[in-house]
Amino acid sequence: MPNERLRAALLQRGVTPAHVADEVGVDAKSVERWITQGRTPYRRHRYAVAAFLGVEETYIWPEALSPDQSKAASQSEIVEIYPHRWSVPQDLWKRVFESAQQEISILVFSGFFLADDPSMIKLLADKAKAGVRVRFLLGDPESEAVAQRGRDEGIDELLAAKIRNVILLYRSLRAVEGTEFRLHGTTLYNSLYRADDQLIVNTHVYGAMASEAPVFHLRKIPGGTLFGTYLESYEKVWDQASPLE
Repeated sequence: MPNERLRAALLQRGVTPAHVADEVGVDAKSVERWITQGRTPYRRHRYAVAAFLGVEETYIWPEALSPDQSKAASQSEIVEIYPHRWSVPQDLWKRVFESAQQEISILVFSGFFLADDPSMIKLLADKAKAGVRVRFLLGDPESEAVAQRGRDEGIDELLAAKIRNVILLYRSLRAVEGTEFRLHGTTLYNSLYRADDQLIVNTHVYGAMASEAPVFHLRKIPGGTLFGTYLESYEKVWDQASPLE
């Protein structure tokens, strides 16, 4: 059975089977068989192809890993768990963002603790100037989702006011080429802070401030699915969000 996901990934990237073969170090006919006959390559080749195409290995070959292998890989994606956001070492945020070479993506309602740090704004601006794509998803202060979260946290309209303040604090960063800001009105189950293959997930707990909620530090590894699940969520919110004018 043909592997249409692999075929589509090649088309989207604009590469041929011969290009993939050269990158991975196999014969072009092998790549053709992976596509037309649905053959499953060795794991090292699967990983190399997925990395070259910029997609998840398990997306192209969903049956390649056994449930136990997938479970073990996903567990290995967890670097550290913190009981509260305030217990995350302050230097971790900067180390994660400083490591980014391609993309920094942030999904929050306000994320005030970042916007209120001038050194963090400078770091993000420097990354954008160096060619890193920097994306922000902020809560729409006029949305019902923000209003509801404010009520849930017991701060009512103060959350919307914090977002408006954050927009002002990011004024200089928004002027930097390579940064993109959008407003969303989705129910936010987690705040996400991504830097390439690292991800900090701040879970949301009903009735508690985000700073009091648990945090997961994840690092993407081949075969794991945790990182990819959160990434899909980010992109869904991004696609329906509105550019911040």
